[in-house]
Amino acid sequence: MADTRYKTLVDQFAQQIRSGTLPAGTRLPTHRKLAAKHGLALVTATRVYAELQAMGLVSGETGRGTFVKDLSLPLGLGVDYPAQAPEHADLTFNSPVVAGQTELLRTALRQLANSGDLESLLHYQPHAGRPRDRATLAAHLRSRGLEVDASQLLFVDGAQHGLTVTAMALLKPGDVVAVDALTYPGFKLLAESLRLELLPIPTSGNGPDLKALEALCTRRKVRAIYAMPTMHNPLGWVMSLTRRHKLIAIARKHGVTIIEDAAYAFLADDPPPPLAALAPDITVYVSALSKSIATGLRVGFIAAPEHLTQKLERGIRATTWNTAAVMSTLGCRWLEDGTIDQLEADKREDAAARQAIVSEVFTGMRVIRHPNSYYVWIPLGEDLRADQVASALLRQRIAVSTAEPYATTPSAPHALRLALGSIPLLQLRTALIRVRNEIAY
Repeated sequence: MADTRYKTLVDQFAQQIRSGTLPAGTRLPTHRKLAAKHGLALVTATRVYAELQAMGLVSGETGRGTFVKDLSLPLGLGVDYPAQAPEHADLTFNSPVVAGQTELLRTALRQLANSGDLESLLHYQPHAGRPRDRATLAAHLRSRGLEVDASQLLFVDGAQHGLTVTAMALLKPGDVVAVDALTYPGFKLLAESLRLELLPIPTSGNGPDLKALEALCTRRKVRAIYAMPTMHNPLGWVMSLTRRHKLIAIARKHGVTIIEDAAYAFLADDPPPPLAALAPDITVYVSALSKSIATGLRVGFIAAPEHLTQKLERGIRATTWNTAAVMSTLGCRWLEDGTIDQLEADKREDAAARQAIVSEVFTGMRVIRHPNSYYVWIPLGEDLRADQVASALLRQRIAVSTAEPYATTPSAPHALRLALGSIPLLQLRTALIRVRNEIAY
């Protein structure tokens, strides 16, 4: 009988929400009131709301209650690409291109086509990449403060593939990974696919709360820490050297492997050394040329302890065999001739110009960002709901992300994450003004 009432109640709520009888933003009765009204056990009432939340119809918010979600937002907004019509101002994804970049690619492709090496690029390559390319990458990483032997480097198809290969090599279903309470959505999706348990670390200033991390590692058997110490996505922090050493000490004490995501690290001016430089024996470093050069250039790389490289190579073989040699060769030529150094410098300048617009448009409002980053985090006031704000902006042909794709806590904060790098500066200014107007009143 309890199961019948539970299912009936779930169906009734679902129908009322989908029909608009219960509009977006409606606060539902507390668990206790729901249980009392329908003669249910408290655990059954909790199960009703959990089922509705799993269906994407409601969101439970600690200390506030359970609210009906705005169903007009496309599924996957802020996660799937493209998530909106082409005429929308896209503030969900970064795909920055600077002046002259397309012509550089055109010239590089001509040079590659005329090279005597072209035929060899059409065949299978070593799973980790060609030895020459790995040596070129090692020289490049030395300029980033990461001294690593070429034998410890592996080419992958972008940073997301690098994270996938790393997780497949190091972890198994059910393993616990400590992550920031707000983190990169791609790692969340990866953890879901591999059935990993993510445990959130609260934020404390410019970095994770390391006392909370210590307590977490004491309480649970944590197998890995997923970290973005340099240019955190979405909060933009750059962890201090002191914090980095403390995080490493915690990892060593509890036998935890560190997975360092450095996809946006190129945007930081003179950051502290990577975690992989400070603790090379326990850190797997993942980065790519996708953000620094072009999202269509799917060339990434992993720097790993020697004892893990064979496992990582098997992961590459299982997922893609090897990174396309045409792409990795193109990337390495640009590493050698300084093109990538110049493009990264140009993009730091471009990102700073976009953040200057943010400073101007959101004067007097609370925003969280790094002055060189391609994104900004905007906490919303208690009277605003992120899904309703995002829906209102979408009707104005502006696509923004809510906090939900980034949150690893049971309930997501009400905030917006704006990507600044995919639209022209003039269009960006107009879009940001509309965002400000939507949240300021």
